[in-house]
Amino acid sequence: MGGMNYRDLIAWQKSMDLVDEIYRLTRQFPPEEKFGLSNQLRRAAVSIPSNIAEGQGRQSQAELIRFLQIAHGSLREVETQIMIACRQAYIMPAEEKRTLEMSAEAGRLIQGLINKLKQR
Repeated sequence: MGGMNYRDLIAWQKSMDLVDEIYRLTRQFPPEEKFGLSNQLRRAAVSIPSNIAEGQGRQSQAELIRFLQIAHGSLREVETQIMIACRQAYIMPAEEKRTLEMSAEAGRLIQGLINKLKQR
């Protein structure tokens, strides 16, 4: 991505917003989930912007695409875990909806970057 810094990528910025939201939501999970779903959800969320950043720092376009794909996979993991959290009544349906919308936006941006890079 040329000389662009990963922090300038909107996909990274939106992913960071999603991390903030996941941390906010998981603070309200029951204590017995501290090392279960809460931890897994946080780790998956953190891996999204982390993989975007790592991929942007790699030397080749192919590596960047691979790390963006990993980030996209982690995003789907987060979505699944958010749905589980709602089904277990750890979060409200409105929180699930808002978080899934944030995730969808980040996903569109990540996929857009992948598509753009593949066209080069």
